[in-house]
Amino acid sequence: MRLTRLASALTLASLLATPAIAGNSPHTLKISPLGTYQSGLFEQGAAEIVAHDARSQRLFVVNAASGKLDVLDIRDPAQPKLLFNIDLSAYGSSINSVAVHKGLVAAAVENSVKTEPGQVVFLDADGQIRGRVQVGALPDMLIFSHDGQRVLVANEGEPSDDYQVDPEGSVSIIDLPKRLSRLSQANVRTADFRAFSREQLDPSIRVFGPNASVAQDFEPEYITLSKDGKRAWVTLQENNAIAEIDVRRARIKAVHGLGYKDHQLAGNELDASDKDSAVNIRNWPIRGLYQPDAISSFSQRGLTYLVTANEGDARAYGGYNEEIRVGSTAYLLDPAVFPDAGTLKQTANLGRLTVSKASGLNPQTGTYNAIYAFGARSFSIWSSEGARLYDSGADFERISAERLPALFNSNHKENTPDGRSDDKGPEPEGVTISTLWGKPYAFIGLERISAVMVYDLSNPKAPRFVELVSNRNAAATPPAAEAGDLGPEGVMVIPAERSPLAGVPLLVVGNEVSGSTTLYRIDRQ
Repeated sequence: MRLTRLASALTLASLLATPAIAGNSPHTLKISPLGTYQSGLFEQGAAEIVAHDARSQRLFVVNAASGKLDVLDIRDPAQPKLLFNIDLSAYGSSINSVAVHKGLVAAAVENSVKTEPGQVVFLDADGQIRGRVQVGALPDMLIFSHDGQRVLVANEGEPSDDYQVDPEGSVSIIDLPKRLSRLSQANVRTADFRAFSREQLDPSIRVFGPNASVAQDFEPEYITLSKDGKRAWVTLQENNAIAEIDVRRARIKAVHGLGYKDHQLAGNELDASDKDSAVNIRNWPIRGLYQPDAISSFSQRGLTYLVTANEGDARAYGGYNEEIRVGSTAYLLDPAVFPDAGTLKQTANLGRLTVSKASGLNPQTGTYNAIYAFGARSFSIWSSEGARLYDSGADFERISAERLPALFNSNHKENTPDGRSDDKGPEPEGVTISTLWGKPYAFIGLERISAVMVYDLSNPKAPRFVELVSNRNAAATPPAAEAGDLGPEGVMVIPAERSPLAGVPLLVVGNEVSGSTTLYRIDRQ
């Protein structure tokens, strides 16, 4: 197959240049670091999801290292300070998510046996327990409705490592009483997937867990809500789908397959090898599974748009692993489709790329007629019915190669340029949307290179790149504190009207590898 090149190869020696964070072209926003809280814990998940309470000007940060919530005082955002920790170990093994609405804090707590039901614990801003309810297995993310009357919880329902126990994935809907003291299990409704069968699903929806029903196989990851709170959408990351929820009825209305990204098309190039000693962004005969992690939404002219960070994720357990490299002798390419299979399997081409052995297999021949990679290395905009309206294509790799050359497709725990090209590249994981000065902006966290991409979404079908934000220092070697922020996990924007700096919106990023939480001011220019 003909292989076209997007950018001329750059030797890794050239990647040692000082990264240029800001370009020369004018931008709508100027984003500047204000202050950082350092937990002092490296690669332990000490700063993951972040939530803000405007009344107390406190940040609630999930600290997976301690199994607690860290509560930070940001009244002076240039000097965030740890006030206290909230220990929820009495309710489960770990905290996976946190959300806040007008002083009420909700935390998703995983059971010590992850295949058993978890809990949502409610607290006030001072850490006093106000109530709790049981939800599904592995509550991975939660969100308040805009009016604060409900909390929705994505119960991922991951299997046990040996894949002998596979709980159903579901979404819990907690209807909060006016008096929280009256909260009981009767306030919890469950939207499940039992009504769906494999036969009625879009072919691009992946249902492939060993002996799993559809309800067991679907793994809800992240939720967004419509402005009126009547509809919600949840990503099913491993399944390459988005489910649509009727919130009032607690019912799954539809499951939308996301298809795949054709990396042979112009604009969809990628670097697929970590052993070619170069930035080599080009077309390849690969299909990228979108597999979004985080999802957010915004409304414009009466329409709701969904925005996804297309991270990608494989099922890799002791009892089942779908990962394989293209160069593996066990990964046989159909010679009728790939007459140049020998060339493709070379290390400098596709041989190092990690792909799925669960997708693209022809069971009659035992060969693969399509190569499916994890993630799309992009963000996408979808209609509320799951139709793709925009994808950022090769932007993330192209822009980061230009502006952060020393960290191009690097890992987040060491400075290894090109080191993640064989996997999911920059790995977009988190996304949040904020309306600033009348325009909707998307902030997309790139987990591996440790950066945040900012786009103006004024035209949902043609977003405009605004800025790349990074507080990482390629001149320092992790785990040294001088290396800066590593592994952005939680990304949020504090709007100007809720900010501790009067009239100034703030970007807040929780970094799971460096264990740091950093605040940036956002200015218009």
